[in-house]
This record gives sequence, structure tokens and C-alpha cells, in this order.
Amino acid sequence: MDRRTFTAGLAGAAFAALARVPADAAATAPGYGPLRADPTGLLDLPDGFHYKVISRFGDRMDDGFTVGDRADGMGCIPLGRRRVALVRNHELQARHHGDGPFARTDAARVPAYDRDTAGRPLPGGTSTIVYDLASGKVERQYLSLAGTIRNCAGGTTPWGSWLSCEEDVTRAGAGVARDHGWVFEVPARHRGLVDPVPLKAMGRFNHEAAAVDPRTGIVYLTEDREDGLLYRFLPDHRGQLARGGRLQALGLRDRPEGGDTSNKLGSDVTPGAWKAACWIDLDGVEAPDDDLRLRGYKAGAARFARGEGIHWGIGEGYFCCTSGGAAGLGQVMRYRPSPREGQPGEVDAPGMLQLFVESTDPAMFNFGDNLTVGPNGHLIVCEDQYTDVVDNHLRGVTPDGRLYPVGRCRLQTELAGACFSPDGSTLFVNLYSPATTLAISGPWRRL
Repeated sequence: MDRRTFTAGLAGAAFAALARVPADAAATAPGYGPLRADPTGLLDLPDGFHYKVISRFGDRMDDGFTVGDRADGMGCIPLGRRRVALVRNHELQARHHGDGPFARTDAARVPAYDRDTAGRPLPGGTSTIVYDLASGKVERQYLSLAGTIRNCAGGTTPWGSWLSCEEDVTRAGAGVARDHGWVFEVPARHRGLVDPVPLKAMGRFNHEAAAVDPRTGIVYLTEDREDGLLYRFLPDHRGQLARGGRLQALGLRDRPEGGDTSNKLGSDVTPGAWKAACWIDLDGVEAPDDDLRLRGYKAGAARFARGEGIHWGIGEGYFCCTSGGAAGLGQVMRYRPSPREGQPGEVDAPGMLQLFVESTDPAMFNFGDNLTVGPNGHLIVCEDQYTDVVDNHLRGVTPDGRLYPVGRCRLQTELAGACFSPDGSTLFVNLYSPATTLAISGPWRRL
């Protein structure tokens, strides 16, 4: 059993430590109030908040396939008339066929990116839920991407699609027919399975998540490695990622030799301080030897401790470094792009990087993973702890960096895929395993 395998029962003892914050800050700590125990044992929430289960592992979908397990990153994309598409990743590996969408269905003719040695489509990919916000009902759900491995997180695009990222670098011949480690695009309005085209110009590495700046069309990408980089993709044609572009990695101007942002190795990245960024061109981005991050660091790129969820707010992006920080409990970084981002003149007004939050205690947050920006401008961070007994929360983060609990998962699994409906009325979130998708309503704008 690996760390993500679900075990029945409720979470064990909660962490007793308190966050180390100044007394005056604690006295004015924000929040929606204390969490109330969920009688059904799924998710504790504050008064005034309610959830409904809209999809579960094993449900039969409209296309005849079943909902796969290990629901991870997810995006909410408007379809009009109060309808949204939730495109949901399934972090399934080749050995998880029994937990995938084809376990009880003949999939011989499925348009899949790759197959195993038995000729079966690989079970990783995405499923799409079409949800009516007015009625609170699922209109339909179906498989939308098949044949990939360990689709972890991703990100929505301004043009109405989901970028699904493989957190896996399996090579052809290792039980599969094709190389993995790519990003795939899934248009939200497409009915059924998309043509699975890997966006190879966006690099082959241990992908985690993606976010698009709507002002520029530039895509920012995280890498889930202890020595991972932060990448950006400059498309040759805005909104047409399959037509190619340039991949770069972020460096810090004051550390041209390549820096470490984790604060674990004697580095001194101070919370709140801004650092000027530079961007380093990368070559050989298809990286058959899985060495893109190593070559990038050698060229001067900065390292981040397990970059995971990334989300674009208003004029700036936020991303989690799950194991960053001197205590190893996680960081949230903020990137503010240059007015000339990706264009000539950028060097004279560079983008700026800030360590926004660094956890010093499990009660602040413990291994933040996926994150999103709420309708009130606060971050919502999903925890994914790496302990034998987990006590994962949804954590709110105010614009001035204060943290508060939003929800507590009562199962021994992670929270993932948090995303808001366009009107801010509903937060959608996944319980990783057994895969369960929730729609949470409440006074999100109250704070």
C-alpha cells in the first residue's frame, strides 16, 4: 500500500500544536467560524456551509464507462446558462487498471494515447462532469481523456479548456508503448474522448500543474520534485499551444548561479520580500533522460521544493511548494509578471517573485497541494500530508498572509482539485480516494 491508498475509517488524532503567530494577529484571526462535525463523516465545515456529493468512484457514466479512482486536480469552466464543466484528473498508473474507467467495459476501440502490454488503454486521464448550478444537478458525465499516466493537476485556460499534466516520466518499453511526461489539452465543450495529443513543446518532466495569464496567454508550469523548477511556456500563437513555442525556467537575478528557495539548505528567502526574476531559455525540452531540471539549474534556474498547485489571480499567480520551508511543511509563492512579460524590454522591468507564506507549524498548514483563489480574494489551499495518519484540511489564506481552517477531511485521504464556480457560489473539491467530488455552497464572500 502506498501513501495515497485509502484505508477505511476516520482520521486519527488531530495535530495539537498551534501556529506560531503574533498574539495580536491571533486575536484578529479571520475565518468563517469553528468547523462543525459532519454526521456522515466526510468533510467538516463551518456553520452556513453545506456540501453535496455529485460523483463517486464506480458510478456508471453516460458513455458506459465508470468513474475512475484517485481524483486529483480539477478545473471549473463556464458553459453558459448557469452550467459548468468540471474536468477532473485521475492520477492512475498503468498498474491501476482495476481502479480505472475500463475495469468493467470493453475498451478495444477507445482513442487512447497509450496502452499496456496487454493492449488495454492505460487508465489515467480525465473525466468531465456537466453541472447545472441553478438546479444543483449533474446533467451528464463522461470520459474525456484516456491512455495517460498519473494525471496529477493541471489548469484551466481563458479559451475554455483544461490542461491535464502527467506527473510521470515512464519511457516507452517499460510496460507501455510510448514516452510519458506531457501536458494534454481537453476542451470543456468537447463531448466524449478528445484526440490525445501531447504538447511536447511544453516539456517532458514530472509535471504537476499549469496556469495561464489571461493578459498574455503565457502558461506557467510547476514540477513536483524536491529540486524542481518553475517553467513558463511562450506560445508561438496565443491560445494555440499545439503549434509550439519556447520553454523557459525562472531564475533569480541576485543568484545567477542558481538558487534554492526552500529555506532548507541555509538559503535566506524572507517571507514578504520581493526578488527580481529572470527567465532562462531551455533546449532539448523533450528530455528523454529526464534531466531538464538539472540542465536548467546548471544554467542558473532557481529550485523549488516540490512545486504543486498553481493558480492565476488578478495580475499575479500563486503556487504551492509542498515540502518547502525550514520546517519542511510547505510554502506558497507569488509571482507578479513584468508589464513586458515575455517581450523585449522585460529585462528593464522584471517580473517579481515573493515567498508569500511559509508554514512553521502543522496547524498553519501542512503540505499544501492544489490551490485556488476564492471570490473574496483569499486563497483556498488543499492539504496532502505525508504521514501515516493524515488530518488534511482546506485552509484559507488572506491577502495579508493569515491562515484559517475552511474544512477538515474526515477520511484518510487528501483533498484535491479545489475550484470555484464562475459566480463564486460553489466550491468544488475532490476527495482523492475513493474518488468523491463535492459541491460546497455557503457564504464565500462573507469575509
